[in-house]
Amino acid sequence: MSEKQVLVTGASGEIGQALVQELSKRGGYRIVTSDLMPLPESIGSMVREHVQGDLVYKVKTFYDYDFDIIFHLAASLSSKAEVATEEAHRINVEGTMQLLMLAAYRSEKYKKSVKFLFPSSIAAYGMPNLKVKQKAGTVKEEEWDIPHTMYGCNKLYCEKLGMYYSQYFGQKHLDEKPPVMLDFRALRFPGLISAFTLPSGGTSDYGPEMLHAAAQGNRYSCFVRADTKISFMAMPDAIKSLLMLMDAPVKSLSSRVYNVAAFAITAEDFRQRAVNAFPGAKISFEINPRRQGIVDSWPEDIDDARARTDWGWKPDYDVDRFFDDYFLPEIRKRYSLVGSH
Repeated sequence: MSEKQVLVTGASGEIGQALVQELSKRGGYRIVTSDLMPLPESIGSMVREHVQGDLVYKVKTFYDYDFDIIFHLAASLSSKAEVATEEAHRINVEGTMQLLMLAAYRSEKYKKSVKFLFPSSIAAYGMPNLKVKQKAGTVKEEEWDIPHTMYGCNKLYCEKLGMYYSQYFGQKHLDEKPPVMLDFRALRFPGLISAFTLPSGGTSDYGPEMLHAAAQGNRYSCFVRADTKISFMAMPDAIKSLLMLMDAPVKSLSSRVYNVAAFAITAEDFRQRAVNAFPGAKISFEINPRRQGIVDSWPEDIDDARARTDWGWKPDYDVDRFFDDYFLPEIRKRYSLVGSH
């Protein structure tokens, strides 16, 4: 059986590193990566080729590659995107558009549908105020798609572009044979937390930042209110969901965009976990109005019934298993606190 050729953009990021490791563990893939940064040593040996540089200008080099699957992870994240909106649009939209065009071209030319996996986000939602957010509770894919951020707007638009290129690009008369389309599949992720990489300043990173600080005995000022509630997920579950969606037969998909969820907790819940794990942890709440506004626009939780029904999605880590079996043991190991409780 020949290897499938896979492109992973944004491979040096949190999701990228974990995904490359899991693909390598599975075997059967020839992995090509792309990122602005060099590859971390931890995954360098797992990759056949790494293309470093700005993706928007590097995409043309990939037209000579015969990719079966593209994981497009490269993005300018929410907090940064609000500061540099034009640059965020260039990276998030133009980069995605260029790759979609490449995948569509290859799908039609070689009559082989390229799978295109895209990590979208709960930032694609936009709740008008806290009262509505609390009343709405768990939100479905087609509800409240009114993003309040550049990042959210970019993600929602790229979902629509993916639908266009996988369903309508090269439209023909109903009687004519349609072209072979690329196979676009998107996941709306909640806040993702990895035990093996440091938080990178994302808007949902207040939880892991709190625990990293507590483990080191450092003070931490949380930038959102204690009652702030959104959905989170352990990185292994994020990778699991990406690969489950990749493997799902196209006939089983009722949509191109799926929510995936694991557990929804408050910032105070994170603080309590930090204090219980690391007695003496000094955590305060000093609200950053801009970042608070972003998180308040995201739903408290998301409904992933569609993913559970269509392709059998179910997370491995609920809130207790996330902390007790995944996150806290690795945090203690990182800071040489193996014997602490």
